[in-house]
Amino acid sequence: MEQFRKDYKEKHPNVKQVSVIGKAGGDKWKSMSDADKAPFVAKAEKLKAEYSKKIDAYNNKAAGPATSGDSDKSKSEVNDEDEGSVEGDE
Repeated sequence: MEQFRKDYKEKHPNVKQVSVIGKAGGDKWKSMSDADKAPFVAKAEKLKAEYSKKIDAYNNKAAGPATSGDSDKSKSEVNDEDEGSVEGDE
């Protein structure tokens, strides 16, 4: 779609509506054969695999410190409780 947008804008410089460009891209995709779509599908699968690796690594890194804490409360909740007890003691 990225390359299609560039080509379409060069051929139709006056068209600024995203919906028109998207519809034209969808129509072109529908008219393509499976063989014509193959390089794009392969690229999408490769990018999806890379994304999955990155998101898994991120989720594993983010989950590590959160599970090692003694409490399920966030720091702001703990601080709120501390502030509340100080105010009540005055």
